[in-house]
Amino acid sequence: MILDESTKALISYRLESAREKLSAAEDLCEKRHYKDSVSRSYYAIFTAARALLAVECLDSSKHSGVIALFNQHFVKSGEVRKDASKWLERAKLYREQADYGDFYIVSVKEAEAQIQSAREFIEEKETAIEKRSRP
Repeated sequence: MILDESTKALISYRLESAREKLSAAEDLCEKRHYKDSVSRSYYAIFTAARALLAVECLDSSKHSGVIALFNQHFVKSGEVRKDASKWLERAKLYREQADYGDFYIVSVKEAEAQIQSAREFIEEKETAIEKRSRP
């Protein structure tokens, strides 16, 4: 698929933003701010999903809409692993609990697992975008 320059720029911007969020999650985890770390991990995953959606000129103003589009266009088709959908859903749940749950505690193990999931998610989406972008 041949992408126009503005779409390429958007995809690149979103991937860089996802990597930046992942880096922030790692920094926060090192500083023992585990709740904020899982929140940043979620946004790293979410932003990488939006980068892949941009390949098809798709997006949504709602998190649930992005997740639904991602599942419909990339998971259901088999283009990305079903695990990717699980990582996205689990990360969203952790983020919501960490951001809004009173007395919710995130362990270092959970924060590190979310970082690893985000890292793998981003790498997989970069690969999928590269495959889609080849003429």
